[in-house]
Amino acid sequence: MGKIKSSLAAIGQNWSMTQKVYRFLWAEILGIVLATIIVIAVPVSVFINWLTAVLIAIPMGLLAGTFWFSRRAMRAAYSRIEGQPGAAAAVIESLRGKWAVTPAVAVNRNQDMVSRVIGKPGVILVSEGAPTRVGHMLTSERKKTARWVPDIPIYEIQIGDEEGQIALRQIQKTLGKLPKNLRGSEVTEVRRRLEAIGNAQQSMPIPKGPMPTSPRQVRRQRR
Repeated sequence: MGKIKSSLAAIGQNWSMTQKVYRFLWAEILGIVLATIIVIAVPVSVFINWLTAVLIAIPMGLLAGTFWFSRRAMRAAYSRIEGQPGAAAAVIESLRGKWAVTPAVAVNRNQDMVSRVIGKPGVILVSEGAPTRVGHMLTSERKKTARWVPDIPIYEIQIGDEEGQIALRQIQKTLGKLPKNLRGSEVTEVRRRLEAIGNAQQSMPIPKGPMPTSPRQVRRQRR
């Protein structure tokens, strides 16, 4: 009973969120359900009988309405987070498949960012921001990544509305088109290697004061 209540509550929340974006959502779904029922019921009733037509058409109509609602709900979810920093990384983390996402491996003061994704295609660098600002960020991150995994393919994807970029809702389709270059064990190895390097760089102590410039100064600091 508790699972049913939680499921109904989730459906209600999704409906409320989606209807804020698509005001006539109820009319769209009702129209699709009725149209599907009519299209299926009429020929079935002619060639078989009305009872069979009803038994087939009603479930198919409800299925069509549910499918349309799920599509609208997904588009509404994308529209709510589109433009927010980290939206691309959040979407990829929610996708099916084995994607290891490290958000914001590079960020600038304009909140443009580059996130790193590791999967069977290799390493995918995903940027969010204006292409004039993220271009050099992608180039820099590509060089850093290639230094540690030189034999692994590296791809770049820019998220945005400008030329050469893709919309947030096209991420899954774009990732799905990339070739499968690595096996599962290789994906794990690449992920561990890059994560270990990142953790080492974060934990590396930074010396205080001016950098020593002579051997004598180096010896003094060691003492």
